[in-house]
Amino acid sequence: MFSPYYPGRQWVFPIAPDVIGGLQSQFANPDSYPVDGRGVTYTMAFFSTKHSGIGQYYLMAVKDKDGQHFAGANTYRLTVPARAPVTQYWSATVYDRATHALIRDSSRSGRSSQSPGLQTNADGSVDIWFGPRVPEDKESNWVPTNPSGQFEVLFRFYGPQKPVFDKTWALPDIERIDE
Repeated sequence: MFSPYYPGRQWVFPIAPDVIGGLQSQFANPDSYPVDGRGVTYTMAFFSTKHSGIGQYYLMAVKDKDGQHFAGANTYRLTVPARAPVTQYWSATVYDRATHALIRDSSRSGRSSQSPGLQTNADGSVDIWFGPRVPEDKESNWVPTNPSGQFEVLFRFYGPQKPVFDKTWALPDIERIDE
């Protein structure tokens, strides 16, 4: 249903193509109205169009680098490359795959470039860890998952800049890490 945002990767722009077409034409095709009024309001409020340097832009992943759905019992790593093209900040948030809501009883739902104590790598990149247990010495970069369910990750660019849109800066896929 969704096309990859980056060729050969798992990240997608989380709006169905028929909704994008409707929004771009102000739903001019009388034979196609893919959403109700509530859906349009939600889309306009949370999934902004391309506005360099302002607003927000979202990408979503439901599968790892190998094309497998994220399982809450496994551990995964997302390496956010250095110098993310944002004027404000970026964030990675985990949602329950079955409900698309935050994971119940979780101590935190995500990490961002503004998270206190976030560890950066020598090259300026940041590893974000997703899994049911904290990887050793990674507490500040860890997002808990529910070991009995699946999850999805929404990556937000706040104040996205041109390299997000022309894809000269690319977000790598999330990798499963065998412990």
